[in-house]
Amino acid sequence: MKTRITILISILISTLFVQSCSTKKKAKGPEDVIHVVADSSEFLIIQDALKETFGKIINTPQPEELFSIKRHSINNLSSLKLNKNLIIAAPVNSGSYTSQYIESIVDSNVKQMILGDSVFVINKYDLWAENQLVMILTSDDINSLASKIIDRKDDLFYYFRESSNKRLAKGLYNPRFEQRDIEAKLLSNYGWMMYIQADYTLAMDKPEDNFVWLRRGVNTDMERWIFVHWIENSSPEFLDVDSISNERDKLTKKYYTTTDDTAFVVSYDKFKMDSEVNFNDKYALMTQGLWKFNNESGGGPYISYSFYDEETRRIYMLDASIFAPKYLKKSLIQQVDVLLHSFKTESEVDPIKKEQILEELED
Repeated sequence: MKTRITILISILISTLFVQSCSTKKKAKGPEDVIHVVADSSEFLIIQDALKETFGKIINTPQPEELFSIKRHSINNLSSLKLNKNLIIAAPVNSGSYTSQYIESIVDSNVKQMILGDSVFVINKYDLWAENQLVMILTSDDINSLASKIIDRKDDLFYYFRESSNKRLAKGLYNPRFEQRDIEAKLLSNYGWMMYIQADYTLAMDKPEDNFVWLRRGVNTDMERWIFVHWIENSSPEFLDVDSISNERDKLTKKYYTTTDDTAFVVSYDKFKMDSEVNFNDKYALMTQGLWKFNNESGGGPYISYSFYDEETRRIYMLDASIFAPKYLKKSLIQQVDVLLHSFKTESEVDPIKKEQILEELED
């Protein structure tokens, strides 16, 4: 589960807050680039720690770096202020130009907290641009800062990944392109819903197996598959890696088949990663890995979440796969991951939203 970092919510030197929200432009630039403002000699010491933290590799099956790091001098800060992802890193009292800048924007109380080892990361959202994350990383010396980055790497990565997901969600969720008829059917029949984009089709609906398959780009070179499966009258004890993996393989063997039924989808252990995560405030098992047809005719990456819903006593499995052999797939996996996070059980749906959606069944 996510370890919380001590975060300074407000910085008392007002230079960070002089720009009104109404005058801010939208943050720009690629989602997967983090611009790091640091002096060159100090950057050399923390470079490996930053690379290990943010440059995680996923295999799709091509190795793809989740974030790349670009260093800049503090002299270029003004030209970087509209970027989506920004880190300003230096120890206090080192005398470097970046260190002097950090000291100029924090007051003496904050500085003592930094020197006292009670805070080393300061996050500011929408600082110079909308949908932006600016992170200040600092400590009493540069070697200590490198160690702290490694110690808290999962949390630091989470901040930028979550910020990126929120930006993508704003772009993906559009009421004009929402298929409320499908959402209404799923909510009425099964007691759950998720956001259905206009270009997804309800490819399969199997109530006998509690299985729904949503599909985009059918028979193209860029397909996206999402399935939702649930197990009635279950318990949290089912949430173990082997049980979930076996259940997934059973479903894909039955339903993820080629058009001539000569091959079916299996997962394989190479690059498979299982972890415990917070999924919409629920404990969940997350699996990222690769799938392939059993005759080796194709494959790609997938991401899956499984969790227990206490109110309905169901185990839910939410799963998304990509088939795009001609393309890099990192951004596609992130997009379907964002869609999976739109999932809600009936009790979690806003009552007004629920009423509006179910009206589709009356039309």
